[in-house]
Amino acid sequence: MKKTDKQASSSRRAASRVPLRRLVAAGLALTLLPGEPAVADGGGPGPASESWRPPASALAWLAVPGGAFSVDSEARTVRYRACDGDTGRVPDPDMRVDGRVASGEVTVGDTTYAYDVPLVGRSRGIVEVTRPDAEPVGLVGDVVTEPQPPTDPVAGRRLLPLTGQLRQVVDASTANPAGVTVRDLSGRYGDQQIAVNGAFRPKAASVIKLWILVELLRRVDCGQASLDDGVLVTPADVVDGTGELQHETFPQVVTLHRLAEYMVEFSDNTAANVLIDYLGGFAPVNALIDSMNQRETILARKMLDTEAAMRGEENYTSPDDVVALLGAVWDAQILSPDSRDLMIGFMAEQTLNTKIPAALPPGVPVAHKTGDLPDASHDVGYYLIPGSQVAVAFLTSGPMAGGDETVRRLARTVFDYLVEPPPGAVEE
Repeated sequence: MKKTDKQASSSRRAASRVPLRRLVAAGLALTLLPGEPAVADGGGPGPASESWRPPASALAWLAVPGGAFSVDSEARTVRYRACDGDTGRVPDPDMRVDGRVASGEVTVGDTTYAYDVPLVGRSRGIVEVTRPDAEPVGLVGDVVTEPQPPTDPVAGRRLLPLTGQLRQVVDASTANPAGVTVRDLSGRYGDQQIAVNGAFRPKAASVIKLWILVELLRRVDCGQASLDDGVLVTPADVVDGTGELQHETFPQVVTLHRLAEYMVEFSDNTAANVLIDYLGGFAPVNALIDSMNQRETILARKMLDTEAAMRGEENYTSPDDVVALLGAVWDAQILSPDSRDLMIGFMAEQTLNTKIPAALPPGVPVAHKTGDLPDASHDVGYYLIPGSQVAVAFLTSGPMAGGDETVRRLARTVFDYLVEPPPGAVEE
């Protein structure tokens, strides 16, 4: 898959490991580092306005190699989760919060994590990791909040009228409550994010498979797994619904690559369940979700586990959480550029194309993932229109047929705006 200039630029901003002595020598140890383009403390001018200050958030996470350092400034908790370990959610009652920066220090086992994390997205922060008999290492990386602030608030205003158009579609969908979130990825609209009912929380259906895939690919990036590795799939693993594996003969060994590919391209339920087991159950996927501060999303049951569903064990997500994941993947903040490209490539080969692709003119490049239940219909992913790339999440509840139509109307509304926004579009 060809990378855009935006993708290449984002991948160069990935977190870096810096020996503490170098940070001290530069006068930067546990201080705020300016990001691009917003300054870390929000005190300076924005890229297009002398008075614009990027908003602060209670939740922020620092993109570190192979994972995240997550901060909840209201609950006073942190979590370090990367290739070299996972602290779990740790309380830090002494966390210092000045409104725009969270800082503190926690010790888990024999490792200490000292951090300075701005509560402002697109800035930079540091977590210093100190282990016994080893020199402290400072991990410097991008701060992610939800939503990420625009890189250019003036350009971002040009996307805001789309909110009103999407709201009309949502309001008209009385039998199918809906939520939609859209994030500009191209820079054309200053990386602005808009939403209508962005915290809407329906059953996730097969959209939850994206988090399963990201956790798998994160392990590949960490060197903890290879997509060439094989997993023994037995007849007991096979479930029906969507997918191709159910038509094959088992037991057989299936590579992680084929399981991942089928889980997305065919929305294969058997592949998803096998990968859940391979990863160690629900907990690692939910740890990924927690490390990215995605509060509306949970993996609580396997695909087609009707008994679990009857017990009230259900998978959920929201448009904002979906776009937070898609944005972090696009910017190579939670995956390497190679794994990002592989994931988007799988999504581009999606074979269930009755929603977003069906709503757009033939040949419009998209990469997407559907989700279907009798009482839910979703489609999420990327419009890969050159110069107008966006991440989108269209989620609905209620009868599936009506939800399908609502998704198509939302998908077309976004496309039409990207192709030809209203002349002189400004804030509605």
